[in-house]
Amino acid sequence: MKILLFGATGSVGRAVAAELTARSHEVTAASRHGGPVGGAVAVAADATDPKQVAAAANGHDVVISAVSGTGGNPATLTIAASALVRGLRQATVHRLLVVGGGATMEIAPGMPVMESPQFPEEYKPAAYAQAAALALYRVVEDLDWTYISPAQILFPGERTGSYRRSCDALLTDNEGHSRISIADYAVALADELENPQAVRARIGVGY
Repeated sequence: MKILLFGATGSVGRAVAAELTARSHEVTAASRHGGPVGGAVAVAADATDPKQVAAAANGHDVVISAVSGTGGNPATLTIAASALVRGLRQATVHRLLVVGGGATMEIAPGMPVMESPQFPEEYKPAAYAQAAALALYRVVEDLDWTYISPAQILFPGERTGSYRRSCDALLTDNEGHSRISIADYAVALADELENPQAVRARIGVGY
């Protein structure tokens, strides 16, 4: 498949690009400055600009967004969500996969991680922006989107190829930890791309 990947120069974006190119997909790595990403063709494109999204997406089969709101302006997440939807409609690209946020997963029915008393205040702006982006995608009915939330802790680590999936419930391991390596998150995303099981839905992945 011909895949356009926004946020390709971030840690998750690079892992996704590596996983996809290893599976023989043709990846175009998009970032604001067009920085190089191994195994992919680099282009400069802004995921918050619908016109740039449409121009970059033209001729691709799938768009993936690994745009992050951490370390910058959290509002970028919701702005990018709107721009991606509008841009993909212009480019007539119908498949969209989004790297989501773990804080939107539920620790109890109707209780997302970000609403728990233990959730750090400094992470709340990005978490609420992720929730707003997810809410935007959930009303989109003309694109085949999938929002993929990682476990609570997303860390650099080995690629085991093993993971579990859920719908909205936060996944925890046998020791009660919610975690997945960035490499295995990329595996889960690539698996969903190649074998869609959650079209117009959110899924969570973790150990």
